[in-house]
Amino acid sequence: MKQRIDLNCDLGEGAGHDAALMPLITSANIACGAHAGDETTMRATIALAKQHGVAIGAHPGFADRENFGRREFAVTPREASGLVLLQIQKLQELVIPFGAWVTHIKLHGALYNLASRDERLARAVVEAVRVTDKTPTLFVLAGSVLERIAREDGDIKVVAEVFADRTYQRDGSLTPRSRPDALIHDERVAVAQALRLVREGVVRATDGTDVPIAADTVCLHGDGPDPVGFARRLRAGLAAAGIAVVPVSA
Repeated sequence: MKQRIDLNCDLGEGAGHDAALMPLITSANIACGAHAGDETTMRATIALAKQHGVAIGAHPGFADRENFGRREFAVTPREASGLVLLQIQKLQELVIPFGAWVTHIKLHGALYNLASRDERLARAVVEAVRVTDKTPTLFVLAGSVLERIAREDGDIKVVAEVFADRTYQRDGSLTPRSRPDALIHDERVAVAQALRLVREGVVRATDGTDVPIAADTVCLHGDGPDPVGFARRLRAGLAAAGIAVVPVSA
């Protein structure tokens, strides 16, 4: 049974909880100005992460602020690679004055979902990550096509991500947000799901099937109804289970 886990959170997206969430997590995925954020918010989030010793990661997504980067677009592998590389490089430039570096990358929203199931896009993303300076860690949906392609590449560190507040399908994919059962609204159920994923490597799918999923990091959404309260409850649950919360990408 796993005795340690990383907690990551998407920040710099304007939800207003960054300062309260930062002490509760170990990896921050910072919006790079496409789906949300700008240079001012990026610098502020970097400063917070540096203050609390939290790993700094790039969170690239589609430049679609109207839909918060959650609408899928037809995109070529070359376009996807360019999107990812440009946003990583932007954050890499901004961390320099802080004496910090970008330790990991996690895609956002629709881009994350597309690359998780499309082999051509997955390869393009892996290539973009591999050519960045100080090749960082790539956070991927556990059990996805992107995880397989990234591990086959062999040149980057791969971290399998699971979600506390999202439901899963029989094949290990996330339930689409278009469905009413995509999110877990009961925090007790979400904490229990996260604990089972961490301790046992298993999640109960919406059809009742137990699906094996390996977890290296758990995602906490910063734009939920009570993200700070949920983060505290999850930390308490992990502590009670004897599971240490440590950064995976540092």
